[in-house]
Amino acid sequence: MGQARRTHAPTRITPAAPPGAASDAPEQQFLRLMSHEMRTPLNGVIGMLGLLSRTRLDGAQRAYAEAAQKSAEHLLGLVNDLLDFARLEAGALEFDPAPVDLEGLTRGVAELLSPKAHDKGLEIVWSVAADAPDVIADEGRLRQVLFNLAGNAVKFTDRGGVRLTVERAGGTAARPRLAFVVDDTGPGVPAEARSRIFDEFGHADASDAARFDGAGLGLAVVRRLAQAMGGTVAVSDRPDGPGARFRFEAPFPVAADASPRERPLDGVVVAVRTPDPFVRQAAAAQIEASGGRVARQAGVTLIDHAMAEDGALMVKPSQGEAVILLKPSERDLVDRYRAAGFHGYLIKPLRRASLAERVLAAAGRRKGLTVAVGRGQDDDRVTPVAFKGLRVLLVEDNPVGALLARTLLRREGCVVQTAADGQEALQTLKEARFDLIFMDMRMPRMDGPAAARALRARGERTPIVALTANAFAEDRIACLEAGMNDHLTKPLEADALRAALTRWTNVGNRAKVGA
Repeated sequence: MGQARRTHAPTRITPAAPPGAASDAPEQQFLRLMSHEMRTPLNGVIGMLGLLSRTRLDGAQRAYAEAAQKSAEHLLGLVNDLLDFARLEAGALEFDPAPVDLEGLTRGVAELLSPKAHDKGLEIVWSVAADAPDVIADEGRLRQVLFNLAGNAVKFTDRGGVRLTVERAGGTAARPRLAFVVDDTGPGVPAEARSRIFDEFGHADASDAARFDGAGLGLAVVRRLAQAMGGTVAVSDRPDGPGARFRFEAPFPVAADASPRERPLDGVVVAVRTPDPFVRQAAAAQIEASGGRVARQAGVTLIDHAMAEDGALMVKPSQGEAVILLKPSERDLVDRYRAAGFHGYLIKPLRRASLAERVLAAAGRRKGLTVAVGRGQDDDRVTPVAFKGLRVLLVEDNPVGALLARTLLRREGCVVQTAADGQEALQTLKEARFDLIFMDMRMPRMDGPAAARALRARGERTPIVALTANAFAEDRIACLEAGMNDHLTKPLEADALRAALTRWTNVGNRAKVGA
């Protein structure tokens, strides 16, 4: 696996600061230390409570564990907001510009928030306009802005849904201005509170801090980040119904290799049946961005299971082919819908590539063409990914962190060997081969970056994924510059870990070792 490399140097939000000041300044050193020392025990608490919740508990025990986990997650969010705000105040925040896949970014945020949204009975959707090109930006900071805005919308919305869209809002061909828009069907923000909510510790209503477990720093951090990127952020009424619209705009240079998105649905007409306007709008936007057209009647119809009565299935139209739309929790209905004549399924929030693929397959069948629909087209959100026999070296000095990571990896079928620090990892890799290395950043004797540099210097090509309690841009930079391939922030989540396993392993090229 080739080593990931940055193509652009990091930039500082305080241009006048001398080179290297961020890493050498006492306040910066203090913030980095506090980030690690405060997040590490919290990560352990959250991770172990997550493992506990998967054991056999009675009703009261499960309620206690869930309450403790929510409290710990709230405390971790507060710590993150406080540290980010302190770094912004100190002018110590760096940006790491690189090409950004806008669809991947927006999809990732929507899917990360979808479990929380679906638990509240909300729909969450996303789309990126066809004329919004991929740009050069700090993907981590863009994700932070979008995640804060969308997470805030999910928090304050009780019915309906949340929509994330990326649009072009002017600018030039070389430097377009992009708008990241988050709509919700919540209570909205009163006009008199619209500037206050972006202030430090600001709330639309004084009771919000107690009702929604928030210190009022999330939107303040968003505003500071928006300003640092040369942009603006504002809130208004949603123009097409009740609720709020948060809009972040900023100019970005176009990525050098940016090209128009593929239009696989050119000439294809699709019908969409759903009770939710956000789902309809997002599906239409993704169909049109793929070159297709939406009509009331078509040869292929997307039908939302949300329209079905309790316990019943939707009925396939008598004419044409149909694809059912399901939430991840409704995965058990896939086989039943296939047996009922539906061509296939799509998981919400919809993915544009999957939508186009499924529609083309259904349209091909309608025309009598042979179109293979195999396991490879199944959505990874409903199809378990097997990593049985995958050999993983886990380099972690913290016993709680090691136990959590080892447990999660073994549940995925991995064979896990551990090392307590970088030196032990170097010796272990002289004696055995592995498919993947997960390595903590801060360890005694030899830390993660030093170990990665030593491994790359002697020709070791095994992919290395950094594990760290720090979530700053410079931590990502340090990982990549040391020769690591990826970066996972603690506390480890099963979905993020599974995605990393999928991204950095090749089933057909597993390490060959004796039993």
